[in-house]
Amino acid sequence: MSRKELPRAGLLAAAVAGRISNREGAAAVRATPRQFQRLKQRFRLGGALAVRHQGRGRPSHRRLPATLCAQVQALLRDRYAGFNDTHCTEKLRELHGLAISRESVRRLRRSLGVPALHRRRPPQHRSRRPRETAAGQLLQIDGSSFDWLEGRGPTMTLLGAIDDATSEVIALHFRPTEDLHGYATLLHQVFTTVGLPVALYGDGVNILARTDRHWTLAEQEAGTQAPTHLGRVLHELGIGYVQARSPQGKGRVERLWGTLQDRLVSELRLRAVATRAAANAFLPAFLADFNRRFMRPPAQPQAVWRRPPRDLDLVLSCRYTRVVARDNTLRLGPRLLQIPRGPHGRSYARRRVEVRELLDGRLVGLADGQIIARAPTPDPDFTLTPRSHPSAQRPRPRRPAAPRLATALAQLAAALPVLPARPHPWRRAYNPRLAIKAGYTERWG
Repeated sequence: MSRKELPRAGLLAAAVAGRISNREGAAAVRATPRQFQRLKQRFRLGGALAVRHQGRGRPSHRRLPATLCAQVQALLRDRYAGFNDTHCTEKLRELHGLAISRESVRRLRRSLGVPALHRRRPPQHRSRRPRETAAGQLLQIDGSSFDWLEGRGPTMTLLGAIDDATSEVIALHFRPTEDLHGYATLLHQVFTTVGLPVALYGDGVNILARTDRHWTLAEQEAGTQAPTHLGRVLHELGIGYVQARSPQGKGRVERLWGTLQDRLVSELRLRAVATRAAANAFLPAFLADFNRRFMRPPAQPQAVWRRPPRDLDLVLSCRYTRVVARDNTLRLGPRLLQIPRGPHGRSYARRRVEVRELLDGRLVGLADGQIIARAPTPDPDFTLTPRSHPSAQRPRPRRPAAPRLATALAQLAAALPVLPARPHPWRRAYNPRLAIKAGYTERWG
C-alpha cells in the first residue's frame, strides 16, 4: 500500500465501529462523504487489502501503443541520435506528426540504455541581473570556438549577438577564428537588420578593447588609451562598450552557446553540412525557428534601435594615417592607392591623409573628411585584418641622432678590453741609474 492508502484502514475501521462519522472520515482522507462510504463498504467485504487502488497491476488505458514506441525508439537510435529530449520531442511532433510528451521520450531513451546528453546539476545560488526594459538598449556579443561540424569539416568559431531585453539572437556568423573580419561582419548584419544599439556588452578580447600596457605620450596626457580599430567604429557610431569582468557577467550569451552547441550541432548533422559556407547559408533559417521558440516580449514595447548612417560601409572600416608620396600615391601594405589631381590641378604630395580599408577590401583616401581616391577590392575572398597597432598611426617624436651615436660609442668602448700603458720613459722622470739598470739605451728599444 502507498503512503496515501496506509491511514485509510484505521479510519475505516473506526468508522465501521461507529467511533467517527462519515463526514469526519472523509475530511481526514480528503475525499467526499459519498466516496468514503464506498471505501467503507469495500473494507467490510475485503478488509484492508480491498482499500488499495483497483488499477494496480493492470496496464494503463493511456499507455502508448507498442508500434509508436518502436517507431520512436528507432528514430532515437538512428536519425535523432545525440538530440536532447526536448529537441527530439519537437522534431517528432513537427516532422513526423507524433504527439508524444518529453517525459515519454525520456522514458523510451532510458529503456534503450542511452545516457542523458547533459548531466543535470543541482541549482547554484546566484543574484539575478534585471534585463534591460527595451529592445536595443544592450546587445551581448561573443565568440565560441567549437567543433560545430563534428569532424565533417573544419573547426570554426561562431560569433553571435543576442538582445538582452528579448533574448532574440540578432545575428550569427561562422569564421575560422575570432578575428576582426568576423566581428565587423557580425556588426554589419546587426546594423543593417535591426539598427544601432545603445551599448554592446562583451569580454576583454583585444579586437574590441585594448589589452596591452603600451601608452604613448599623447595617451598619457589624455589619461586614456586610444581605442582599437573596431572601438573607433563604435565611438563614431555613438555605441558604448561595456567590458565584462567574468563569464558570469555576460551569462545570457554564455548560456546561448550551451544551447547552440546542442541544437545547432544536431541540426547541422541532420542536414549533413560539411563546409563553412553551407553552415552560414543555413543560419538565417535556423535563427527564424530559434527566435520563434525562445524569444520573449520586452518590458517596454517601444524599441530603441537607431537608424545606421548612409555611409555605414565607410564607417565600418580600419583607419590608417599615411603620408602621400611625391608621385601622389599611398601605400598600405602591398597595396598602392593612386590619388588623382585635386581641384585646379592640386597635388597632395607630402600631405598626411587618412586611408580606410573597408570590410569588402576597398580602399578609400580622405583629406579633411573628403574622399580624394578609391581603389577596388583586390580579391573576392578578402579578409579584413588590422595592419598596424592604432598607437602606431600617430607620429612619435624622433630623438636626435647624436645622443644615440654617443650612447653606441660608449657601449662599444665599454665592451673593448682595457690594455695597460707601455712603460715609456717619458711617462716618468728620467734617472740615468735606473735607465742603465733597466737596460735602456739612448734609444728606446
